[in-house]
Amino acid sequence: MTKVNREIVVSEALDLLDEVGLDTVSTRRLAKRLGVEQPSLYWYFRTKKDLLAAMAEAAMAPHAAAPLPTPDDDWRTWFLDNTRSFRRTLLIRRDGARLHAGSTPAGDLDRIRRKMDFLVASGVPERDAQMAMLAAGRFTVGSVLEEQADTGPGDGSDPPADMPAIDHESAFEAGLTLILDGLVHRTAARAASLSADDRVTTGGRRVQ
Repeated sequence: MTKVNREIVVSEALDLLDEVGLDTVSTRRLAKRLGVEQPSLYWYFRTKKDLLAAMAEAAMAPHAAAPLPTPDDDWRTWFLDNTRSFRRTLLIRRDGARLHAGSTPAGDLDRIRRKMDFLVASGVPERDAQMAMLAAGRFTVGSVLEEQADTGPGDGSDPPADMPAIDHESAFEAGLTLILDGLVHRTAARAASLSADDRVTTGGRRVQ
């Protein structure tokens, strides 16, 4: 019998995902690939849902390994780079966006908090930072879902000849820029409001 452990099971499951796609991944196929009996997998994962969650977390490793922001970083540049890193990581695995959708890798929670702290320390209002990170993440997952579902010309769902072809990367960059522009605008408006408040004395008179 092949000697396995949790890490080997997850690694082989991800390789199986790349070969057959998410819909065809099964514990039966995985056990056969590992050379073990199917029930033995329950030593590591009680349910298929648990296995998929572990796969989703492992698949995020390249993004999780990216450096965290530092106080010297420009928050706008970092916001773009962070979201692009997330997209690249989702694209590494077949059906990577579908695998990730709905999951919250436990190992990411501390990194997410530190990223949020960086944005707030850079002057972004806390609520806006939260919503922008959420919007960028969901936009990225949706964008990659569409990209990975696109089988190319000849799949029977080709657009009309007069409709321009969709360039997934360009569409992603355009949408990401719109999200960032909105966040920049709200951050600037908040800064202007605080500056105006600072010019008002406690008695309600403006400082000349």
